[in-house]
Amino acid sequence: MKAFKIMKIPVCEELLLYEATITDYENLRSWFIVNCVFNAIFTLTAITFNSVAIQALTKISSLPKPLKTLLLSLAVSDLGVGLLVQPFYFGILVNWLQRNSSTDATCTMFYLFMGLFSGASFVGVVALSVDRFMAIHFHLRYQELVTHKRIVVVVISIWISSALLSLIILLVPMTISYLFLAITGILCLLTSGLLFVKIYLAVRRHRNQIHALQAHTCSQIANAARLRKSAIGTFYIYLVFLKCYVPNFCCFAVLAISEFSTGVKVLVIWSISLMLLNSSLNPVVYCWKMRHIRHAILDTLRNVFPSHS
Repeated sequence: MKAFKIMKIPVCEELLLYEATITDYENLRSWFIVNCVFNAIFTLTAITFNSVAIQALTKISSLPKPLKTLLLSLAVSDLGVGLLVQPFYFGILVNWLQRNSSTDATCTMFYLFMGLFSGASFVGVVALSVDRFMAIHFHLRYQELVTHKRIVVVVISIWISSALLSLIILLVPMTISYLFLAITGILCLLTSGLLFVKIYLAVRRHRNQIHALQAHTCSQIANAARLRKSAIGTFYIYLVFLKCYVPNFCCFAVLAISEFSTGVKVLVIWSISLMLLNSSLNPVVYCWKMRHIRHAILDTLRNVFPSHS
């Protein structure tokens, strides 16, 4: 137990910069202030947007159950980021500004929650890309291959793997953790990117085939259009996810091979904030690009804030 405690303290001090020099403090103070404000604002948006999204998703009956389950899991993980991860990160930033060291318990809880909820959010977006790939490429067998029970098993696996990730971050030496996270994250991003390239090519091929048909039913056209829109909506989620997570994985790669210079510390601060921002942007994207979800969210907001004529 003693060895475990000793191992956790250097991890916190190394990644979250608790023991900064006077020069570091002067150079980084403005960055920390900006990030404090940034995280305070987006903590509120992550909680509000995802709470509304969860309520709206539970009311939608028109979405396929597998897609709905994956989106609900993503919204729950993003809500967890807003409720638990960002407040802890905000507290750590404030402590640093006050030249105080955060407690070992605070640091441990931050790592546990970040690994659990940010990890579940990250893998959830990858799972969405796989689901839309299956829907486009195996559209005739999709309901047979991707059942609701199987998706529930996938979602449970996502949360278990995310819980294991938080333990890895705490228990494994940081250099190995950085390298593992960088390699795993980049491989997942590349896999999702390749799947979306295949989705794009398949959608274009299907569209050309439909235009070439002399006789086709309205249901075929409507089904193809629905699949295309859901794929496009998921693709936009992936693009936002890419922009928010790539700096973080670059940061892991840099930390695995370099010293903790002031420039690297700035990269750490912003990469974590940007990664957490993703939880506020996800519900905005699928509200914007998925019509059924947008209508359900608007109906939910009308019930919460009824208009008075």
